[in-house]
Amino acid sequence: MAYIPHTDAERKEMLAAVGLQNLDELYQAVPADVRFPDLDLPEAVSELEIAQEMQEMAEANVDVQHFACFLGAGAYNHFIPSAVDHMLRRGEFYTAYTPYQPEISQGTLQAIFEYQSLICNLTGMQVSNASHYDGATALAEAAILALNHHRGRRTRLVLSPAIHPHYRQVVRTYMQGMGVEIVGDEHLPGSADDLPAKIDANTAMIAVQYPDFFGRIRDWTALGQAAHAAGALLCVVVNPLSLGLLRPPSEFDADIVVGDGQPLGIPMSFGGPTLGHFTVKQEFVRKMAGRLVGETVDSRGQRGYVLTLTPREQHIRREKATSNICTNVALMALASAVYLSLMGKQGLRQVAELCYHKAHYAAEQLAAVPGYSLWTKGSFFHEFVLKCPRPVAEINQALLDLDILGGYDLGQDYPELRDHMLLAVTEMNSRDQIDALVEAMQEVSHA
Repeated sequence: MAYIPHTDAERKEMLAAVGLQNLDELYQAVPADVRFPDLDLPEAVSELEIAQEMQEMAEANVDVQHFACFLGAGAYNHFIPSAVDHMLRRGEFYTAYTPYQPEISQGTLQAIFEYQSLICNLTGMQVSNASHYDGATALAEAAILALNHHRGRRTRLVLSPAIHPHYRQVVRTYMQGMGVEIVGDEHLPGSADDLPAKIDANTAMIAVQYPDFFGRIRDWTALGQAAHAAGALLCVVVNPLSLGLLRPPSEFDADIVVGDGQPLGIPMSFGGPTLGHFTVKQEFVRKMAGRLVGETVDSRGQRGYVLTLTPREQHIRREKATSNICTNVALMALASAVYLSLMGKQGLRQVAELCYHKAHYAAEQLAAVPGYSLWTKGSFFHEFVLKCPRPVAEINQALLDLDILGGYDLGQDYPELRDHMLLAVTEMNSRDQIDALVEAMQEVSHA
């Protein structure tokens, strides 16, 4: 359905203004064979009818309000206090896209400043930018920072195979045509002990995930020492919600800490939007992409907020630009700031502990089901890998019929993990849901 507001008289007036008689003359510059293609569109219908059809299509979607969800792999079902959405929908925030004029955007700037402060407190790092688009682009921008830091003298990036596969794909897309060598993730992740051996004198950065893509918790202190001994930077991709319970990456002496802020008050929304958090040590602040809001004092001595740093490609010195990223996702950053403020230190720890203990209960129960076994060894946060007796896609389809969203099929990205499922458990999963999953997995274990 199309809504065209112009009357015939208005169209004639516009055509006359450009010296044309009719619409056909307007399109004469377009080749005739592509001028009016046959789009095979259905007959026009009323707004009432199309609204009903769209509603029927929307209701065909599976959502976490009606299904028990054990699917994670980068996007997680967490409780979001109603105050988060209430704040986002306030007109002064909802309509402010980007603060190019700080003098009229003090509220937006202060909200970003608070977000930056909270993310620094959470990660233990010294500086945060105003956010990137998502965790994957944040990691790619970390790679750009590392390459710029070494001024082109180092062209090697080491990526752990236990980093989210999509993140690694985005890094490779960024690096096309730059003469950068990317190594480390060629094989299935086993022991992390072989990562230091991949660092050489040409390595600009080594990146790991914490907890990793499989949910495992590892101490990266020794890796940070090995990286710095070789002159390379250490980047840690972190689930920010896990830091309510786990040691911050700053204790590994990380140079850059990035990740996806979706667990912090942002709904899954079938894939987005979300935000990428990006923090660094103070020494890298001028190589950091994006914008940074700072606090200052005006001529009257009153507190104010300004864009302290912005990407220089926006201005005259374009050749000095460190990135082509010049904006941030202010509305999503506001959501995370409101969420963290509402939860507080104790609330965030409680959520993280619920995720941890419920995941371990689920893992223990599932591992006891005949035909299944835990692939995950050692400590994990709220995700774990389960070896299944039949293809994961078949199990997930059977679970779907029982109103359960199953785990992620790892065989899609790791051929060695065919028939292995990555399951996520959050505070939203009740014990009854977990027990129902265990019972269902037992029922569907055989074709």
